[in-house]
Parts: sequence; C-alpha cells; structure tokens
Amino acid sequence: MTAQGTKPSAPPRPPLTSPRRLGTGGGTALYAGAVLGPGVLALPALAAAAAGPASVLAWTALLVTSVPVAACFAALGARFPDGGGVATYVHRAVGPRAAAVVGWWFYGTVPVGVVAAAWIGGQYAAAAAGWSHTGTAAVAALVLAVALAANCRGLRLSSRVQLLLVGLLTALLLAAASAAAPQVRAAHFTPFMPGGWGSVGSAAGVLFFAFAGWEAASHLSAEFADPRRDLPRVTALTLAVVSVLYLGLAIVTVGALGPAAAATDTPLTALLTRSVGGAARAVAAVAALFLTFGAVNSYVAGAARLGAALARDGAAPRWLARGGAPGEVPRRSLAVLAAGCVAVGALAAGGAAGLDGLMRATSTCLAAVTLAGLLAALMLLPRRTPLWWSAVGSAAITATVLVLSGVLLLIPLALAAAALCFQTFRRARVPGSAAGADSEENPV
Repeated sequence: MTAQGTKPSAPPRPPLTSPRRLGTGGGTALYAGAVLGPGVLALPALAAAAAGPASVLAWTALLVTSVPVAACFAALGARFPDGGGVATYVHRAVGPRAAAVVGWWFYGTVPVGVVAAAWIGGQYAAAAAGWSHTGTAAVAALVLAVALAANCRGLRLSSRVQLLLVGLLTALLLAAASAAAPQVRAAHFTPFMPGGWGSVGSAAGVLFFAFAGWEAASHLSAEFADPRRDLPRVTALTLAVVSVLYLGLAIVTVGALGPAAAATDTPLTALLTRSVGGAARAVAAVAALFLTFGAVNSYVAGAARLGAALARDGAAPRWLARGGAPGEVPRRSLAVLAAGCVAVGALAAGGAAGLDGLMRATSTCLAAVTLAGLLAALMLLPRRTPLWWSAVGSAAITATVLVLSGVLLLIPLALAAAALCFQTFRRARVPGSAAGADSEENPV
C-alpha cells in the first residue's frame, strides 16, 4: 500500500525496524488500560447498592465470562491481526456490510464512552480540590486533550506512557485494598443476598461497563511485533491484573465498608481514608486521573485505527483512511473523534447528558460489538472445541445484557441504519463499487 503523498517513482526505503512495535509490556499496558477503566472508581459502590454483599457474585460471574471473551478475541487477533478489530472478524465471518455496522457501533460510541470516563476522573479531582461542576468539566477536558495529543505523537509514546501509568495505578489500588483488608468483617457479608438472585442480575448489568474493553483492545492487534506470540501472553497478563484488582476491591469494599459501601459515590476514597486519613481525597484524585487517562488513551488509540480501517475498506469516507498503516498515525480519524468528544462533552457540561446515561449508552453499544465478535468467533474458530463452547456461553450472557438495555437499544440500531445508508449511498454514487470489497488479506 502506497501512502498518500508518496511519489510512485520513489519507493519507500525499507524500515530499519518493523513498524509493528508493540511488545508484551506495552501491549499489556494498553489492554489493561482499556479493560481496567474508570469502573473501579464507582462501580463497587453501585453494585453493592444493587445486590449488597452478593454483588461479589456478579463481579465473579463477569470475570469468568471475560475469560472466553478475551481468549476468543486473542485467538482471532492472532489469526487476523488488523486495525479493524471486531469489525475485521465480522467481515471475514459474514461480510462487509455487517462489518461496517459493527465498526460504526464502536467508532460512534467511543466519544460517548471516553467523555464518561474523563468525567469520572474530573469528579474525583474536583471533589478533592473543592471545585464545582465547572471544575469537573475542565479536568475532564484536560484528560481528553492529553490523551488525544499523546496519540497524535504516535503509538510508541502512548504505550510507554500507558505502561508507566498502569504500573503506578496497579500499585496504588493494591495498596488501598491491602491496607483495608484487615478491616474486613464477616458480619458485613450477612445477609448475603438481601435482594435475591434478581439483584445479582441487576448488579451484573451495572458492572458490564467495567468489562467492556476487550473489543477496544482488539483494534491494536496489528500493532504487535508478533501477534501469534504476543497476544496470548498479553491477554493472560491482562486477565490476571484485572481479576486481582476487580475482585479484590469488590470484596474489600463490601467487607471493610459494610452498609456504607452502598451509600458512597467514591468507594476508593472511603477505603483510602482508613489508611491515609485526610490525604485520601488527594490520593484518590490522582488515582482517578491515572485510571481515566489510561482508559481514554486506549479507547482513542483503538478507535482511531478502526476509523482508518473502515475508510480503507469503503465503509467510511475515503479521506479518513490516511495514516492507518501500522506505525503511522491516523490523525484525520483522531480529529473526527476529537470533534465527537467536544460535542458530547458540551452536552455533559451543560447538564443535558448525565454520567449514568453516558455509561449505560456506552455499555449497550459495546455489548452489541462484543456479541458480534463472539458470533464471528463461532464461525471462524474451530468448532466444538472448549474455546468454541465457551464463546457460546459468553454470547448468551452478552445477549441477555443487551435485551435488558431496553430503550437504549435504539442507539446501536440508529448507528446500524447510518452505516447501511452510507454504504447504499456510496454504491449509488460509484456504480459497481462495494463497500469492503477489498481482499480479506488487505495489508494494514
């Protein structure tokens, strides 16, 4: 593939190093940043409010469900490394029109999700500084701006920054959980299930936001030096980090805080208060900024490459494809994402869109993407293997989450209609063209 602006008579010089430059360390940092998002900051309390101590069962169930999802996406990424991520897998399994729909689901919802993530970090920082709603908006805008700027400099800078942030964040969360662990009381786990099994399902629905990250990370598969070697390692390491942190914090939050776990909006601050006292607000604010930046950075990195891949395959305007090759920077796609973030951020800052609504809308669209990826895995991976059967179970659980989303299902339906309309319009303008008609072996 010849980059735009390169003279045909002057072939590019061979690179000194492979343009695919993510290794195990940087890849784990980016994957963990995508999956470990800002949910740690708020969801333990929301889940406790929904199901009490039994919320730990919801955390466990979703962690178990994450294993086959992560394994399937790792297997698909190793076989088909591409910036299109789940959209590429659906393309191979079903065809270009379905792949375009999946791509629009993810690309269209990323501005909503990253604004929600940045807003959570802004709330923690504003609470520590005693700022108002305006301060929250300003901090959120700063997080978004820094993440976009880091990605404009290229994935090498982003992965190094991410590796440092995830390392520091992991250490802080482990320290918070360890400090509060001696205060865990068995009495805080009784009654264990005050709301019955239905409350556990309700908590699982709330918690899905915390696990909707594997599809974002799948867009980075083409950036690995050796996808077949590195992706399984990165996936296993990320699962280990996420499982320890999520489940550990869930247990400690309920066991140490008791009924107060369901009443606080900042459970991490409540835990830290027991070990560092009055400095807890500042420490929690720093942790919040690390966490939200990590999530925003990973989602922006993956979505920018997805936008370029969609344009390459004819499922989005062609001008968006520039910079989509491995090692390049898709600045045009980043600019579109930045514009979307500005629009959604303006709604949030003006009070027209609340954090709860943003999180639920994001979860619904990402659940649709996850389900599409799992259905593609059922068609592309060897049948009736343990991995294949686990994908069947995960697909069923994800479909249940989607059904429970109610009116929010209109969002992925609207994005699907937009994707199909674009393809129809493009075919009408260019007779004989077909969105996504490129070979399945397109270089990325």
